[in-house]
Amino acid sequence: MAASTSTSFHATVAPAVPAPDPVIRLRVSVERMVVMPGADEVDAASTATMAEEDVPVLELTFDYEHARYGAGAVAPRSGPGDPGRNRAAEDRARLLLESFGAVEVACLERYVPAYDSRASYVVRVDGDVHGFCSFGAYALPQLRALGWHVDIDESYPYRVLASETPWYASLEPDDARPDWFNLELGVTMNGQRMSLLPALLDLIEGQPDESTLAGLSGASSRFFALPVRSADSAGADDTMYLPVPASRIGRVLEVLRDLYEGRVCDAAGASLSLRREEAGLLVALDEVFARGETDATALGCAPLDWRGQAELRHLGARLHRRPGGDEAPPLPGLKATLRPYQAEGVAWLQHLRALDLGGVLADDMGLGKTLQTIAHLLAEKEAGRLSRPCLVVAPTSLVGGWKREIEKFAPSLSVLLLHGGKRHRNMDRIGDHDVVITTYALLWRDRDVFDEHRFSYVVLDEAQAIKNHRSQAHRAVTRVASDHRLCLTGTPLENHIGELLSLFNFLMPGMLGRPEALRERYRVPIEQGDDARLAELQRRVAPFILRRLKCDVAKDLPPKTEIVLPVELAEPQRELYESIRVAAHADVRRLIRKKGLAASTVPVLDALMKLRQVCCDPRLVRVPAARAVEASAKLEVLLDLVHNQLADGHRMLIFSQFTSMLALISEALLHAGVGHLTLTGSTQNRQAKVDAFQAGRADVFLISLKAGGTGLTLTGADTVVHYDPWWNPAAQAQATDRAYRIGQTRPVFVYNLIVAGSVEERMLQLQDRKRKLASAILGGGPSGGALDPADVDDLFAPLDDPASAGG
Repeated sequence: MAASTSTSFHATVAPAVPAPDPVIRLRVSVERMVVMPGADEVDAASTATMAEEDVPVLELTFDYEHARYGAGAVAPRSGPGDPGRNRAAEDRARLLLESFGAVEVACLERYVPAYDSRASYVVRVDGDVHGFCSFGAYALPQLRALGWHVDIDESYPYRVLASETPWYASLEPDDARPDWFNLELGVTMNGQRMSLLPALLDLIEGQPDESTLAGLSGASSRFFALPVRSADSAGADDTMYLPVPASRIGRVLEVLRDLYEGRVCDAAGASLSLRREEAGLLVALDEVFARGETDATALGCAPLDWRGQAELRHLGARLHRRPGGDEAPPLPGLKATLRPYQAEGVAWLQHLRALDLGGVLADDMGLGKTLQTIAHLLAEKEAGRLSRPCLVVAPTSLVGGWKREIEKFAPSLSVLLLHGGKRHRNMDRIGDHDVVITTYALLWRDRDVFDEHRFSYVVLDEAQAIKNHRSQAHRAVTRVASDHRLCLTGTPLENHIGELLSLFNFLMPGMLGRPEALRERYRVPIEQGDDARLAELQRRVAPFILRRLKCDVAKDLPPKTEIVLPVELAEPQRELYESIRVAAHADVRRLIRKKGLAASTVPVLDALMKLRQVCCDPRLVRVPAARAVEASAKLEVLLDLVHNQLADGHRMLIFSQFTSMLALISEALLHAGVGHLTLTGSTQNRQAKVDAFQAGRADVFLISLKAGGTGLTLTGADTVVHYDPWWNPAAQAQATDRAYRIGQTRPVFVYNLIVAGSVEERMLQLQDRKRKLASAILGGGPSGGALDPADVDDLFAPLDDPASAGG
């Protein structure tokens, strides 16, 4: 049997040769296209006309050895008619181009190209100048980096400069105004300086709100049109666009906005005026361009090229430097040993004087602002710079203390006190003394005399006295001629931002703008929570304010304990409170609906005061129903507190806004056999009362908040009682600091007596808001808001029912 055989045949197929990658070419130009009307532009009764428009277009082609294909050329995927064409590479190129926003001409619905158009794509469908420039700034460099051959037609209007174009800033003195300078900011092209200020200021004016300018229109960059000299013989200017990342230029605009608002540029808008006191803002501008930054604040790779007034830049840098205590001058004539923070304060005052600028020494109560100022004035005399007398203006209650402190700590300073009915006898001796002391009221009354003199310094103690820029006190101090000005206050901001601005209107008139315009520029936006305006104000005032808190610098002070002591009203007093509250709230609501809250402030405060008086003692309220209420729950709590504190060896200060309440407390203490002293605005010899308490002749001191909130040292007490809370937390803090100040050796306890659930408890919440507002300006914290109608309703809310409380 023959064996069977099978034969297998295997065909050998040659591997496919991959088509070569094409050379990708992209030509960028502009073509005229017909724009068809949209569907919403045509109706049955009208005939819409077509328009023509210049459209940025792209011609995409692929070059092979044997042929060039346009992006729109159609050929079979394989076969003899398409030898070696790499369609996959072409598709990738199309997808990449489209990822940058380019749209195929064939996909356009409204744009009709010319019959001989070679355009494959339009740059963008939704394009504007910034969109077209963005394509040139970001897409084209990346395509070139991938090996594409990119050709930009000379007529293309959206050509983009390199982002590394150097920036410059120029500072020149303003010939028409001393201490003013003109700032120019721009770029340098081919040795030619081109100011960008007009375009930058247009951006600032175009912002609809006061929020940060860093995210302009959500764009990644802004493009600024610059005239660039062309190379042709005609010498015409071509327009090219400078790209600047929006996230970066936002910092520039923030600085410029600080300088620009309310200012006038030069006629061409190429430069911007700034005051000498604003030199500190130039530091922020310099930081934006600082070399070596890698974050979004850098502009290009080179630092800002400064030209012109170098000394103004140096002033800005010095303003941001706080000298240390070791820089305070030696003072052989000072009969006191300065604490380290006090030496630092003297160095700071000397630093401002060297810069020929004013400032606010805003240290916490009791840290020795008076001593620091005396040391500073003594340093001026010992250095031979006190060619004219210094004028100290203080509240009436403090002028005697100033004279005693100068004579005690700096006896080499000659002092003249202009106070009392016989002061005119000494008016002709003003020029013979180093320091002249007077009051705010007398400065205005004797303004004709003070107008005849120029002083080396004008020092305002308790400078919040000029917080109302329309007051006589403010007008009086601003008209005094002086070489230097200084404000001393532990409460530069008590109720609202306008008070701080009034101080600066005295120190450096016009630095923050006109007083009438400051409400709209700062106060209203900040109190409504505008963080951008808050940051702007902080940047402006920070170099001129020195504020230290006890908790930070006076480590040797004993602890202070704040205690809120709630008081429950008995039924008769509760009923009186509720009857007055209901009637007052109805009246207030009607008034606010009719006139608005701003025009109703005085009646609202008057109604609230009646409720506060009910909380203190029904006898303060002038209504018939109050006569039937015999007991005061809060007075009974106070008497118990006094007995307990005295039994434990404590000594007490008791504050109230109402002098009539102090009289009732005094009557109750006398009935209980408790000796005490009283100080109010009608007290003739304040210092005698203070000395008597400090000497231990009584253990209880009744003080009105207004008369005793400032200028007193009462470290003999270690217990402070605020019988009724006040709207202004700073005023209460000042009162507390009569006992809690340098020299106190015992722990201090502060009691706030409030009627639970009443207007008093709600006032504490408003106090906290005002503290936050002051902290925001002076210490960089978050701001609080202003009083609004909802707050008013809350203040007039019913008393909480103690019977309904959980238990």
